[in-house]
Amino acid sequence: MKKILYLLLIISLVCCCKKEPKDLPPGTTSSKVDSNNINVSILIDLSDRIDPQINPNPTMEYFQRDIEYIKAIEKGFLNHIKTKRIITYNDQMQVFFNPEPSDPKINDFTKELKVSFDQNTNKAYFNTVEKKYATLPTNIYQSAIKDGKYVGSDIWEFFKNKVNDYCVKEDHKNILFILTDGYMYHENSKFSEKTKTSYLTSKLIKSNNLTKSDFKTTFEKNNFGFVKANDNLSNLEVIVLGINPEKGNPFEEAVIKEYWENWFKEMKIKKYQIKSADLPSNLEPIIIKAITGES
Repeated sequence: MKKILYLLLIISLVCCCKKEPKDLPPGTTSSKVDSNNINVSILIDLSDRIDPQINPNPTMEYFQRDIEYIKAIEKGFLNHIKTKRIITYNDQMQVFFNPEPSDPKINDFTKELKVSFDQNTNKAYFNTVEKKYATLPTNIYQSAIKDGKYVGSDIWEFFKNKVNDYCVKEDHKNILFILTDGYMYHENSKFSEKTKTSYLTSKLIKSNNLTKSDFKTTFEKNNFGFVKANDNLSNLEVIVLGINPEKGNPFEEAVIKEYWENWFKEMKIKKYQIKSADLPSNLEPIIIKAITGES
């Protein structure tokens, strides 16, 4: 009888031990830890591409498209967080310009658009974020257009000196949205190394004879492209929105995308998308899917 009781005691102890969680971080329960944290960044090109007088579009102005793209990004960001348990909140979203606009009001708006969620975030914060992203992007674009001092956007320098610090966090899914027409130019970062450049203009595309259907052959033969700005961005996903080629060259858009794609590959960016300045209603599902994985 004693042997039977002893045996039952051992079995009971073994069963209890199997139920104990193993190798869980301090303070966590036996539930599965949700490490699906996202870090979303938005880099806005505030060049004259957004000016409705210089680049008009009767269907929907380009600055208005940008605003709707930003709202879709915010929607995808919040949708993702709402699928998580509060204890697992560790998510951020922020907006950048490079260089910073001279208008201090725009910089203040940008600070307001930097939002983060953690375990202490209450439900009311969701409404706060929605209100900010419903009004502040419009204020930014209106201020920039009213100011009219378009200094361009130094995207190359941002990738060279800032993207690692600003847009990449450990243990996060890092996503960078770039709102630009695809051309890249800033006087402070304009240089070339052999046939590669830190900039891209319509004039450069013409001078490189990339205006015919065989442009890709010419591109590869001459080793055209952007100068590499970073060695390894494998933990960053990039989505470019708003490609808007100048008229006159039917292959201009494809050439622009070729420059960007090759640049991303050289910097070891594994996941990227490059989208034209389509209507926001068409791009919203793509934007949300990039963040949440769902359409």
